[in-house]
Amino acid sequence: MNRIKSVLIGLIATAALAACGSMMGGAMAPYTKVDNGMLVGSNNMTLYTFDKDAAGSGKSACNGPCATNWPPLLVDGSAAASGDYSVITREDGKKQLAYKGKPLYFWAKDTKPGDKTGDGFLNGAWHIVKM
Repeated sequence: MNRIKSVLIGLIATAALAACGSMMGGAMAPYTKVDNGMLVGSNNMTLYTFDKDAAGSGKSACNGPCATNWPPLLVDGSAAASGDYSVITREDGKKQLAYKGKPLYFWAKDTKPGDKTGDGFLNGAWHIVKM
């Protein structure tokens, strides 16, 4: 009987920890967090993905003038990503955070937290990251 109780307590504890982990799984501190069902940067600004970026390619299709309008979410070169997050190396050698294999960007025309004016931009090629 004590063995069954121990197994049940262990299962309950594991389930509780998994639930906590899934609630936190949408964010990668200190670079991102979830706000109102969207992924935002540590500055509370909306994050976007770009359809021209091939998921998992490790590359960004938004460089030069594109990156001026869509600044990449840059991370420290030693950032340890896990789960749905990865770090790619941009053409200029800087490190950029990616979510589910897609590099993350801000939109220069979003001026305050909560703005999402870039969603659907360029014939629907830019998307907010919904959680």
